[in-house]
Amino acid sequence: MTDLILALDVTDREAALRIGSACAPSVDAIKIGYPLVLSAGLGIADDLAVNGVPVIADFKVADIPNTNRLIAEQVFAHGCHGIICQGFPGRDAVLACVETAHDHGGECFVVAEMSHPGAPEFFHGGIAERIARMAVECHADGIIAPATRPERVRELRSVVGQRKILSPGIGVQGGDPDLVASLVDGLIVGRMIYGAEDPGAVAASLARFRR
Repeated sequence: MTDLILALDVTDREAALRIGSACAPSVDAIKIGYPLVLSAGLGIADDLAVNGVPVIADFKVADIPNTNRLIAEQVFAHGCHGIICQGFPGRDAVLACVETAHDHGGECFVVAEMSHPGAPEFFHGGIAERIARMAVECHADGIIAPATRPERVRELRSVVGQRKILSPGIGVQGGDPDLVASLVDGLIVGRMIYGAEDPGAVAASLARFRR
């Protein structure tokens, strides 16, 4: 199954609630990050969860294990279903997020490779593959891999097997859902939806990729 995940990176609480509500019938999860949480507070996760759609905290957590665990505890205390962490801080840091997520019945996804043009500067030479392999060994629920580079998604799929791949970069960044939907378990779409005049209608149009 390919999920449609709304990356809700607006900074206004009321706009976030309005867009979240409008898109809820067409999306499988809402991903929130620092732009919204720093503006509206982590309680926005509780508010969005009222729509009945799982909320994923995309904080790309990248600290020492104890700090990662404290962050993850706060995330799940506010009703989030998932958390995203970075892999480069190392196995023990990733495990802190994975174990906390699983203790709360949630999911943890590890960034293997990002979607922006500058990502290959460091996510290259087998680094992304090593991170993906570590994510599997840590029993993470899946990885993040770039919709902007479908060939990399294919390569990382060979590493993670049946574990989930969530793929950002659809739309404004240039990722084509027609090229990656069959390769991944979740399409992450942000500005293409929340920046539209009618976010709900755009989300509904993309729901054709859900299967």
